[in-house]
Amino acid sequence: MKSCLVTGAGGFIGSHLVERLVRDGWRVHALVRYTSTGTVGHLERLPKGARDAVEIAFGDVRDASFVADLVRNKEAIFHLAALIAIPYSYHAPRSYVEVNVLGTQNILEGALRGGSGRVVLASTSEVYGTACTTPIDETHRLHPQSPYAASKVAADQLAASYHRSFGLPVVIVRPFNTYGPRQSLRALIPTLVTQVFSRDDGVIELGHLAPRRDFCYVEDTVAGFAAAAESAEGLGETFNLAWGRSISVEELALRVCRIAGRPGMRIESRTERKRPEPSEVWHLEGSAEKARRVLGWRPEIDLDTGLARVIEHLRKTVQPGDGSAFRL
Repeated sequence: MKSCLVTGAGGFIGSHLVERLVRDGWRVHALVRYTSTGTVGHLERLPKGARDAVEIAFGDVRDASFVADLVRNKEAIFHLAALIAIPYSYHAPRSYVEVNVLGTQNILEGALRGGSGRVVLASTSEVYGTACTTPIDETHRLHPQSPYAASKVAADQLAASYHRSFGLPVVIVRPFNTYGPRQSLRALIPTLVTQVFSRDDGVIELGHLAPRRDFCYVEDTVAGFAAAAESAEGLGETFNLAWGRSISVEELALRVCRIAGRPGMRIESRTERKRPEPSEVWHLEGSAEKARRVLGWRPEIDLDTGLARVIEHLRKTVQPGDGSAFRL
């Protein structure tokens, strides 16, 4: 069996990636950030067979010596561990540098010194900022508009430099807006769904309604990670993982209402939930042509199908009091 490490394995995308890799026959080592509760995050929700097949380590990517031991002799390292909440990055930018930049440097250095194989680094479409031209391909300018995005640009460039300077086999994958089961209730689509079923006043409250996003279902996203590790090509390259179409927040809310069977709800913008104006990314719409051509990857799950799956998942799993009162 091929041996790999997934950092950030307890997170939304990380847990789906672990499940995919186990299914594909990898021997999976999962790094989960240590807390006093000993939780393994969303790995708890994996099917029992997959969960039992995973070797879990608790630690922190900021600990260089711990990371060096963990990455040694792994044939692939999927580095997803990061602070990702954009709003919090306005208040604690240093922590984003420590985790997202220095943590990535520890992974790269450990892989280089420890005889590890390919490093697949999780980037983000936020590094592009508001699109200058659409669809956004990998040659688009990098224009981070939040401390979070800036930390991810730095991590990307650091990884690329390790490939150019030391020959470390690195592939950078840049997911656009990933959604699906297990996503935080604070994320846009779960927030929409929970409000659709919990608001008795028929109103959905959001931040800006005009921004446009390119949504990619999580199973498609993790298939892109797997392709980046398996492909004989693409070393030193960056690949967008995008559906290739954008939709505004308001249009998305109306679509969720329709699929959930509550088409008459009213969508309202609330000031306290908006990003600072200069930091708002107004339009993200990606081109995944390079991933299709080089990695053989293409998304398969359209937005309506994905939204229906999320709605059904939340019907089964979210209880009253979880994030918002979800009454069915």
